Amino acid sequence: MRILHTSDWHLGRQFNGISLEEDHQAILDQVLAAIDVRKPDVLIIAGDIFDRAAPPASAVRQLNNFVKQVWADTSTAIVMIAGNHDSGDRVGAMGVLAAGGRALISGPLDPVIQPLIIQHESGPVAFSALSFGFEYAARECFGNEDINCPEHVLRAQMNAARAQLPPDCRWVVTAHAYVEGARNSESERSLGRTVGGIETVAPSIFEGADYVALGHLHRPQTAGGEHIRYSGSPLAFGFDESEHEKSMTFVELAPDGSVTVELLPFTPLRQVRTLRGKLSELLASKGQSNDFVKVILTDASPQIDAMKRMRQIYPNAVQLNYETDGAPTGQKLENGRSSLDAPQQVVAQFLGAVRSLEFAKTEQAIVDEALNELAIESDAA
Repeated sequence: MRILHTSDWHLGRQFNGISLEEDHQAILDQVLAAIDVRKPDVLIIAGDIFDRAAPPASAVRQLNNFVKQVWADTSTAIVMIAGNHDSGDRVGAMGVLAAGGRALISGPLDPVIQPLIIQHESGPVAFSALSFGFEYAARECFGNEDINCPEHVLRAQMNAARAQLPPDCRWVVTAHAYVEGARNSESERSLGRTVGGIETVAPSIFEGADYVALGHLHRPQTAGGEHIRYSGSPLAFGFDESEHEKSMTFVELAPDGSVTVELLPFTPLRQVRTLRGKLSELLASKGQSNDFVKVILTDASPQIDAMKRMRQIYPNAVQLNYETDGAPTGQKLENGRSSLDAPQQVVAQFLGAVRSLEFAKTEQAIVDEALNELAIESDAA
C-alpha cells in the first residue's frame, strides 16, 4: 500500500503581505507530478488546507481544480481533514466526493468515525480521519463535559474510530495535533482554547495505528515513533522556517504493518532567506533574486533609503533591522530602557542606539524646550 502524506498547505496565505498564489500553484503541480510518478493508492491532506476559515475565492478554485485533476486523471483515493485554520463545515461540504469509495473527507466533529476501507492485494487497510475540533465543540459532539484540552478531544476521537474498525485490518490514522516531543515553528496557531490548558498530546494516544499522518506543525519530523510523522508544510511561512527541508512523505505500508518512508523534496518558486552584513556589501551582490528576504544591517549608523535600495536587488525584501556589536537595535533599546520619568534620558539613549553618537548639547536644548512647552500646555489644561 502506497501513501502520499501532505499537510498544512495554507492556501490563500500571504507572506508579509505578498500573495503566495503562484507559489502554491507550483507546489500543487509538484504534488500532482508525484502522484503521476509514484502512483500512490491514497493521498492524505492532514489539515490546514486553507489559511483561514473564509479563504479567498482564488484559494478555493486552486483546491477545486487540484481535486478535479486527481479525480479525473488518477485512481488515487483522497483522505482529507479540517485543521485548526479551516472551516470544518467548508471542508465537510466536499464529502460528496465520498461516493465510490475513493475519498474520506472529515470536516465537523462526528461522534461516529467510519473508516475508509481500501482493498489492496496485500490486504485491506482502514483509514480513519480525525478532523480538528476545539474543546467546546467536542464536549457537545461526544456528550462529555470533562473534555477540557486537545488530548481529551483526540482521545474521544480515537475511541470512536477504534469502535468502527473491522477485524484483521491495517490501520492508518490522519489527525491534526501537537504531539509531545515535536518541534514547532513561529507561524503555527495555538490549538487549545482552555485557559492554562496543555496543548500537546501524548504519542501513546495513537496506540494500535500502523501509521499516523499528522498535520499542524510545519517542520517534517517524527513524533514518538517512526510511524508517527508530520509531513510539514510545503512552503516556509516564516523566517524561522528558512532552514526546513520542505517535502512530501511517501509511505509504503507492508503487509505486516511496518512502514518505509521516503521524503520527496519540494522545490519552491521563492526561498526564504536572511541576509546579514553592511549595506554596501549586500548591494554589491551580483544579479537579482525574487526570494523573500529579511535584511539585518551591521552598519554602525542608519543608511539612507536602505530598504528601497535593497529592493532594487531583492524586490521581495520584507524586513529590515539593524545590528550593532552583535545586538539588534530593538534589543539594545530594551536592555537600556530608561524610566519614563526622565524623558531626556530616553531620547538620549534612543539616539545613541540608532547612531552610536553622544547626545549633543544643541540637541538637548531643543528637547528641553519642547518638553517645557508640553509641560506649560499640560498645566494650562
